[in-house]
Amino acid sequence: MRRKKTVWFRLTVGSIAIILVANTILSLVILLSISGMLAEEVQTRVRLDLNSARKLYDRNIDNICLLMRAASARRSVPTPLESWNREDLHRLLHNIRQAGKLDMLYLLDTNGRVIYRENNPGQMGDDASYNPIISRALREKKCVRGTAIVPYEKLEKEGAALSHRASLELSRPPGTRSGEKRLHRNAMVMGSAVALVDLKRGGDCIGFLYGARLLNQSREIVDEIKEELYQDETYRGTDIGAAAIFHGDIRISTSMKSDDGSRAVGTLLSAVVYERVLERKENWADRAFEVNDWYITAYEPIQDPEDRVIGALGVGVLEAPFVRTRRLALGSFLGVVALTTLVSLVLLMLATRSVLLPIGRIVKMSDRVVAGDLSARVKMRPPGEMGLLCQAIDQMADAVAQREKALEQTARRQIGQSEKLASVGRMAAGIAHEINNPLTGLLTLEHLLKDEKGLSKKGREYLDIMYNETTRMREIVMGLLNFARESSAEMTPLDINEVIQKWLTLLRSQKEFDDIAIEEKLAEGLPQVQGDANQLQQVLVNLSLNACEAMTDGGTLSISTREENKKVLVSIADTGCGIKAEHLEMIFDPFFTTRPVGKGTGLGLSVSYGIIRQHDGIMKVKSQEGQGTTFTFTLPVVSG
Repeated sequence: MRRKKTVWFRLTVGSIAIILVANTILSLVILLSISGMLAEEVQTRVRLDLNSARKLYDRNIDNICLLMRAASARRSVPTPLESWNREDLHRLLHNIRQAGKLDMLYLLDTNGRVIYRENNPGQMGDDASYNPIISRALREKKCVRGTAIVPYEKLEKEGAALSHRASLELSRPPGTRSGEKRLHRNAMVMGSAVALVDLKRGGDCIGFLYGARLLNQSREIVDEIKEELYQDETYRGTDIGAAAIFHGDIRISTSMKSDDGSRAVGTLLSAVVYERVLERKENWADRAFEVNDWYITAYEPIQDPEDRVIGALGVGVLEAPFVRTRRLALGSFLGVVALTTLVSLVLLMLATRSVLLPIGRIVKMSDRVVAGDLSARVKMRPPGEMGLLCQAIDQMADAVAQREKALEQTARRQIGQSEKLASVGRMAAGIAHEINNPLTGLLTLEHLLKDEKGLSKKGREYLDIMYNETTRMREIVMGLLNFARESSAEMTPLDINEVIQKWLTLLRSQKEFDDIAIEEKLAEGLPQVQGDANQLQQVLVNLSLNACEAMTDGGTLSISTREENKKVLVSIADTGCGIKAEHLEMIFDPFFTTRPVGKGTGLGLSVSYGIIRQHDGIMKVKSQEGQGTTFTFTLPVVSG
C-alpha cells in the first residue's frame, strides 16, 4: 500500500496509462485508415477491371459486327435471295460461321423472315423480328449489334445442341432472391445484323445477314476476361479473379467454379446486387458472397438494343488474399507499435526512477532524522529543481541540527536554573519555618506590651510600627511557605459568579478601595466550573490588590465573566498605570516585582498563575503603559 502511494509509482502508472491510451487510439485510427485505404484500393481495382471486362465484351460483339459487314460486302448477290443456290449458300455461310465461331447464322428477307438457317437448314420461314437486334436493323437498314434474349421455343429451331446448352438448373443459395423456378431455358446471345445491298439497283436493301453467339454456358468470353485481367493467378488453389455474365439474376456464363469443380452456372446474383444493377440500372462495387466465398465485386447492367436491362456483367477478386495482406500489414504495424510501446515504457520507467531517485534519498534521510540521527544528509546534487530541493533539504537539516543544539544548551541552562530555584525554595521554606516562630513570639509580645498601663504615646507608636513591620514580615514568610508548599486543591463544582460576589463583598469593605469604582459585568447562566473556592478567591485578591496599587489616584476596577468554547473566562481590568512592555514576559516569574523594596514580595502573580494552571486554566495579561491592565484567566466547565 505504501508503494502504491509513492510519487514514482503514481507517475509511472499515469504515464503508462497515457501512453497505452494514446497508442490504442492511434492504432485504431491507423488500423481503420489502412483498412479503408486497402478496401478502397481493391474496389478501385475491381472497378477498373470491370471497365476492361466491358471493353473485352464489346470487342467480341464488334468482331461479330465486323465479320457480318465483311460478309455483306459481296458484289454479286442473287436477287431475290430465295433464288440463291443452296450449296453455294451453305458453303458461304458455313465458312462465315466457322471464321466467327458463331452459334447462329441467318439469311433474312426484308421482313425478317428466315430464308436460310445455317445451324439447322431444315428450319426456315419463321419470323425472327422478335429479336431486338434484327428488329432494329429492319427499321434502320444498317448494321446493328448488341445482346438479346432468345426464348426457348425460338431456340429449339436451332437444334437440340443449342437448346440443351441454354437449359440451366438453378441453385438458390442464401442471400439470393427466392422463387419457384428451378430450370432456366431461355438463351442470351451477342450478335449483329447487317443489311444486304444490291449495288446494281442503286443500293436497295434486299435482305439481312444475322450472326450470334450463345452466351449460355459459354467459356470463351469469361475465360478471356479472367486471363487478361488476372493472368490465371490463384490463391490456395482457387482463381483470384473471376468473371460472369448474367441473364437477369442467373449466372449463365462464369469462370467461377463450384465446390465440385464444375462451372457455377445456374447460380443466382445476390438480392442486393440485383436490386441495384438490374432494377435501378446502376453500377455496383462492393464485397459480396458469390457461390461459395467472399469476393470484392463490380457489376454493371447489360442492355439490349432497345435499352432494356436483360442481364449483368460482373468481375470480382477473392477477398481472402487482400484480407490476409491487410492482416499481415496490420499485424506488422501492431507489432511495431507494441514493441515501440514496450521500449517507451521501459525507458519511461528508467527515466522516472532516475529523476525521482533524489526523492527516495530525501525520504530515507528524513526517516533517519526522525529517528534522531541529525547528521543524516541527502548528499547529492542532480541538475535542475531536484538539485535545488536536495540543497534546501540539507540546509534545513543543518538548521534543525543547529536549533537542536541551541535548544539543548538552553534546556540545560533552564534545568540548572530550575534546580537553583528549587534549592532556593527549599532553603526559603526552611528559613521561613525558622523565622516564623520568633515572629509569632514577637507579635504576641507586642500585643501584651500594648496592653501595659503607663505606656507612653511615643512608645505605643513604636509598638504599632513594630507590630506592622512584624506582620509584614510574617506575611512574606507565609508567602514563601505557600509558594514552596505543594498543597493539593479541593476541587468541587462551583459557580464562579458566586465566588466573585463573595470576593467583591470583602473588597468593598476595604478602605483602600474607597476611591475606586467597581464595575460588574457577570454573564448569566454560566455553567459550573471545577475548582477550589479558596484558591480562586486568593487569585482574585492578588489581582485586585495589584490593580489597587496601580491606581494610586483612584480609577475603575472592572470584573466580567463570559463563556467561550466550553470555558469560562474571567477578566479583571484596571485603569491604572499599566505595565511596561519589557516587563510583561516576567511578571509571572517568582520574586519579580516593580514595587519599591519593602512594598511587595514578587510572589502574588506567580502564585496566582500556579493556581490557575492547577485548575487546568490559562492566565493571560494585556497592558499598555499609562492606560491600564487586564488579566484574563480561563476555567474549564464541568463536563457532562
